[in-house]
Amino acid sequence: MKTLFNNYINTFKGLSHEVWWLALITLINRAGTMVIPFLSLYLTENLDFTLKDVGWIMSAFGLGSVVGSWLGGRLTDKIGYYKVMVRSLISTGVLFIALQFLNTFASFCFGIFLVMLVADMFRPAMFVALSAYSKPENKTRSVTLIRLAINLGFSVGPAVGGIIITTLSYGGLFWVDGITCILATGLLIKVLHPKKARVLDTVKNENPSSAYHDKAFLIFLVSMVLFGIVFLQYFSTMPLYYKDIHRLTEFDIGILLGMNGFAIFLLEMPLIKWLESTNFTKSGLMIFGTILLGISILVLNLTSWTGVLIIGMLFMSLGEMITFPFSNAFALDRAKKGNQGEYMALYSIAFSIAHIFAHNAGMHMVDDLGFNNTWYIFTMLAGFCVLLLFSLSRYLNTQKKKRLA
Repeated sequence: MKTLFNNYINTFKGLSHEVWWLALITLINRAGTMVIPFLSLYLTENLDFTLKDVGWIMSAFGLGSVVGSWLGGRLTDKIGYYKVMVRSLISTGVLFIALQFLNTFASFCFGIFLVMLVADMFRPAMFVALSAYSKPENKTRSVTLIRLAINLGFSVGPAVGGIIITTLSYGGLFWVDGITCILATGLLIKVLHPKKARVLDTVKNENPSSAYHDKAFLIFLVSMVLFGIVFLQYFSTMPLYYKDIHRLTEFDIGILLGMNGFAIFLLEMPLIKWLESTNFTKSGLMIFGTILLGISILVLNLTSWTGVLIIGMLFMSLGEMITFPFSNAFALDRAKKGNQGEYMALYSIAFSIAHIFAHNAGMHMVDDLGFNNTWYIFTMLAGFCVLLLFSLSRYLNTQKKKRLA
């Protein structure tokens, strides 16, 4: 047991102090995002919106994310990642607190659009900061550490969120989310001021190429949109499935979603360190992770036994653990060809686009076709994503052979 623990600790060695601070700031911020997993329940139960209303609201959520990611990338290349991160975090905190006071369909659509626009300006800036503070050989593990912080926050957040809903109300979630964003801003200002920064890897390309002309990157982005559409069902339609079909309470749902974050907290870093030591390519690992995600959706239709929810969650967690760190590392590697803000903004936008379509499509499918048919459709979509990633892998191999010829 001691050897196992020491090996686990060793997977974290070599990462810079700045990356650790970024991880802690992310943890504080993400621990407060307990509103998001319960948003569909809040909108249907507290505000009496229909499933189709919720779908359109979640599309506004995704649209705000697209605009915010694009704007964040532009501003990062112009004024620097630090200013973007600070302004995004503190503004998000204020806006989340204000969101609870909106109770009409139109006002909530606008409110969630504005919240996500401001909140997702943070993501491309954070990725560029992460690249700046990471040694080249540690980038995948640095990304994994940030994801570890995100998932630890998500594991604590839903569990605490379920308790807050049970003991207080949904309104308490908005207050906690806003306050944690403000606390994260304070920590960022204190520990990561630019004067204290020491760039460990060059982030400026004097002759940048456009990400829009990078064919491999564009194929990759489309595949990430498809992956995101399937993955995001776990944060909109899936909680409704847990509640309506398997009769889970909000507390039970919070624990189940929290299990995902806890599994990632325990397993992702050792898994990534081991996979980095193998001969698998990043595209090959993304293919495997996507297959696992598809299986996690498919198994829900195989039995009515409630325990299958845990099995599905474990398959999804493994797929997420593999796909996200290596897709992020792939994007960072390609970003060396041009402006990093532009590349990382497009990477963030891929998932923002997924937000636009995932929740809306999922809600409409559930309402019109039922849960079982919806899960079959999303399983097929995961299969199409696998085929696209195969084409990316073949294209990269062809390009490599041309360079060596």
